[in-house]
Formats: sequence, C-alpha cells, structure tokens
Amino acid sequence: MQHDLETRAATIDHSELRLWLRLLTCTSLIENRIRNYLRVEFDCTLPRFDLMAQLAKEPDGMRMGELSARLMVSNGNVTTIANQLEKEGLILRKVSSEDRRSTFLRLSAKGRRQFEKMAAAHEAWLQQMFSGLPGGNQKKLYNLLAELKQAALTSQA
Repeated sequence: MQHDLETRAATIDHSELRLWLRLLTCTSLIENRIRNYLRVEFDCTLPRFDLMAQLAKEPDGMRMGELSARLMVSNGNVTTIANQLEKEGLILRKVSSEDRRSTFLRLSAKGRRQFEKMAAAHEAWLQQMFSGLPGGNQKKLYNLLAELKQAALTSQA
C-alpha cells in the first residue's frame, strides 16, 4: 500500500482537509514523476528546467533579479544554477552597460536546442499522465481549480 499525504486523512476528517491532501498528493506525484523523467532522460533537475523555461520565454534575456522573482527563489539559487548552465554552454551572461550590478542571462543556441527537446518531452509526459482523464474532465477540473484559486485568493483567514 502506498502511503502518501492523502492516506493520512481519516474518514472523520473534514472534507476540506481531505481535498487539500488530495491536491497535495496529486501535485507531489506529478512533480516527482517529472523530476525523475528529467533526471533520467536529460540529466537535468527541475530547477534547471524551470530556469531555462523562463529564459526560453525571453529571447533577449532577463535580469537575474527578475528571474529570481519569477521563480520565487533567492538570487543565490539562481546564481548557482546559472553558473552551472554557463559552464555547460547552455546560457550566456552579460553585465548591463547601464548598471554594472545587473546581469542579464539568456539561452545560448545550444541551450535553446536542449530546452526545446526537454520541453517537447515535458509536454508528452504531461499528456501521458493526464491521458486517463478524458478531455472534458480535464476542462472541468481546470475550471473547478480556477474557482478554488479565486476562493482562496478572496477568502479571509
């Protein structure tokens, strides 16, 4: 028997707790699978993939501070990953001519090619994982989660 967050909930627990644990369990299962696929197929971590994904959206590059904010991690975390990616030739680093304290990062041509392969595989993995949930149900779940998100944003604790 698999023990996860959801199995810790007892039938006497309130429905909100059970729902919250189910959401956490689903998120953890999917994220762990993606992490494993990235590691096995591309020798890549999820944080590296996420950083490259942000840079892929900005062909002209991004300031490291903006990248930290988008990824919701510290500047130190971004610096560590950026140093590794730069050593591998996957990103390029440029100091701003206007503000020497600002550094821009962008994907190199090699990095863009590598990311495109990973992004295509990532999409295929998600399609495979969600294939057991017919399209109509995917849309319903998406809409229900939008309602939950709005409720969580507007509720007062």
